[in-house]
Amino acid sequence: MNSKRFDAAKLEKLNNPERLRLISPEYIWSRLNVKSARVLVDIGAGTGFFSIPFLGFCPGGRLYACDASETMLKWIRERVCPFHPDIIPVLTQGTSIPLESGIADLVYMINVHHEQDEPIALLKESLRLLRPGGKIFISDWRKGAVDGGPPEEERVSPQEVAHQLIEAGFVNISVDSGLVKNFLVFAEKPLS
Repeated sequence: MNSKRFDAAKLEKLNNPERLRLISPEYIWSRLNVKSARVLVDIGAGTGFFSIPFLGFCPGGRLYACDASETMLKWIRERVCPFHPDIIPVLTQGTSIPLESGIADLVYMINVHHEQDEPIALLKESLRLLRPGGKIFISDWRKGAVDGGPPEEERVSPQEVAHQLIEAGFVNISVDSGLVKNFLVFAEKPLS
């Protein structure tokens, strides 16, 4: 098992409402410049805490809440899906996400990129999931004097993430530092 991965036994910590202030879905959505999105993929969805507000930006859409932890997916099935039937839990294995190619308008990861042993492989899988012109964003803990989160040595810089996105085949990469404890990196799948 990946020792950097969040401990599912602490899943209640993921449901802290303070996270919505620190990693504001409204702020992120305003920076995405997405006209309409019908299918979203939340990689490392945990308890689906961020799945709910992001699906809220897409009336009539659906969201695949992907996670490698059956404990997390059970939480989503029992506590989220009854109220949000358009959130669909998906069990992932390593960097493999069992969804069709080209189905997503948006793929995103919040505070999980630093956990990845094979980040470029996961980014290539994200690229596969996106339709041409589809977007991805990655938000993760900043390096430096930021309390909370993973140990400093596990964190990555937005420049590292941007370089990995380029290596995976993404274009139009941009970095945003408007969040309190996190950075944001945006990118797109090429149109052809």
